Amino acid sequence: MFNIAYRMLGSVAEAEDVVQDAFLRWHGADQSKIATPPAWLTKVVTNLCLTRLSSARARREQYVGPWLPEPVPTADGALGPLETVEQRELVSLGVLVVLERLTPPERAVFVLREAFGHQHREIAEILDIDEAHSRQLHSRARRHVADARKRFPADRARHEEIVRRFLDATLRGDVKGLEQFLADDVVSWADGGGKVTAARRPIVGKAKVLRYMLGFQRRPELKEISAEIAEINGQPAWVLSWNHMTAVFVAEMEGERVAALRAILNPDKLRAVTNWRPV
Repeated sequence: MFNIAYRMLGSVAEAEDVVQDAFLRWHGADQSKIATPPAWLTKVVTNLCLTRLSSARARREQYVGPWLPEPVPTADGALGPLETVEQRELVSLGVLVVLERLTPPERAVFVLREAFGHQHREIAEILDIDEAHSRQLHSRARRHVADARKRFPADRARHEEIVRRFLDATLRGDVKGLEQFLADDVVSWADGGGKVTAARRPIVGKAKVLRYMLGFQRRPELKEISAEIAEINGQPAWVLSWNHMTAVFVAEMEGERVAALRAILNPDKLRAVTNWRPV
């Protein structure tokens, strides 16, 4: 239930709330009349998420700076099996960001079909729509997500190697090293939520992102930073800690170069990461 809710909402806290609400409904229902409990719970969770998504869009329009999904450490199976490229890409921050642009029904159909393998007949029953409509929603959602899925490297070891070298170049202030990793049209997003200093607009282009990364390297707290590579949402990412603060940086690849950099600094979104490791 949590795995469905997180993929639908992109928020650990909201996903946990949905699971709690679903259990309350389960305990309040006449369970003797529920023929298939997993199907019943899937329907309840999905519809609770649809209700939340309808109000979430308005809240996120008022969010300070770019809104990014909450990162989740996944090496311990927190989001279920992530053994294939397809399974990992479906929980990647890049794909979750694109899912935010879908309508709530499109997102529900996409998650249920792509991540959990439900047939359109089952999805139609969950959403109270006909099967043809489910197929249409799925087709539209797949078109929107296609570009984000192309950016997920198949070679996991090579991806991690590039992320490690990119982190090393950043911490050393290696200009030439950073230049070789950044795509010409690279874009950097930072989610501070108004609670931590962060760029409130995307930084676009190699030159500007390079200056941003070098500026980060010159910050005095860098001397106190603890840095490591961890699996976050199915892909290698930086986890940085300093002065009881934590930040997660996820590099989205296009070939051998970083095409997008997503930084989550809002402490409200890092509970799953800070609980996973001592800070």
